[in-house]
Amino acid sequence: MTSEPLQIDLGVAGEGVTEVDVCELEIQRDYEIIPAIICTMCCLFGVIYCFFGYRCFKAIMFLSGLLFGSIIIFLLCHKERVLDTELSVEVSAGIGLAIGLLCGLVTMLVRSVGLFMTGLLLGLLLAAAALVAMEQVYSPGTVWVPVGMLMGSGMLFAVLTLQWQKLFTVLSTSVFGAAIMAVCVDYFIEMLVLVQFVYDRVRLAPSPPLCWYSWVIMAVWPALSILGIVVQWKLTAEGFSHTEVIISRRQKRVQLMKIRQKDAKKRQPGPAPEGTYRRKSYPVKRYAGDVLAPSYLQSLRDRQMGTGTSLSSLSTNTHTMVDLDYDCGSTVPLTATTPVVRV
Repeated sequence: MTSEPLQIDLGVAGEGVTEVDVCELEIQRDYEIIPAIICTMCCLFGVIYCFFGYRCFKAIMFLSGLLFGSIIIFLLCHKERVLDTELSVEVSAGIGLAIGLLCGLVTMLVRSVGLFMTGLLLGLLLAAAALVAMEQVYSPGTVWVPVGMLMGSGMLFAVLTLQWQKLFTVLSTSVFGAAIMAVCVDYFIEMLVLVQFVYDRVRLAPSPPLCWYSWVIMAVWPALSILGIVVQWKLTAEGFSHTEVIISRRQKRVQLMKIRQKDAKKRQPGPAPEGTYRRKSYPVKRYAGDVLAPSYLQSLRDRQMGTGTSLSSLSTNTHTMVDLDYDCGSTVPLTATTPVVRV
């Protein structure tokens, strides 16, 4: 197959044969509403992918699963018959979008699955580019050659992305975003002729050669890829790491748990620290008539030696003073200097 432009012979009665270059003919563009809206949204996603891919890590993981699942399911539903019925474009798009949302949630919540999907997309795109370039010099004889290239390249870059996450995430998002923008440009200019050409290379089907503007559109892909890698590595992805975001969230949870544990320890009195001795305090037991005040004892001596009061008055005074002085908290024993009175 050559890459020269296709020429058509137009024979008119009574005139000679005229060769017309297909690339010079006007392209018939018949845009549909739903594909045009989808293509416009994909173009916006491509800009985010190409220049802000690693910075919007969670969003990119979600969009990777969404786009991959939606496209695969849409092609299966639109090209194949489901339950012996041919589905319309709208129904196929709805089914693909629903399943794509589930795939996007899985790739966003499970980081390893999202990284694997990101590397897989990079490998598939590079394998498709290799098939297009190889077609100019060699045409495979069996369909297993492109299938093997696609699967092998996809698995290889998926594993490499899991190993070196930041580097290959930047590469994958830049290449994939540039590819999406190139496809959108191809849709609005020549109605996906370039996409059909790449698809024919994968399934080894004959296809007409590309025109010069198709190669220009294809050249947009590597140019935007390099620009996206430079912008991300020098501007948007510099000083940012998706692992630090996850670690910081875990650190916040750990700090919050430590603060709660400290509050719980403060509320509960803990045991005495090791190496310290605390003297146990014994309560002082008091009984009625156990102790007497020193002033009372002195008054007893003075009265006994000076006046010599009777026993009855002494005993009355004794009981009265005991009741009053007990509340003063004296610690003098009762038997310290108790006088003996005999009759």
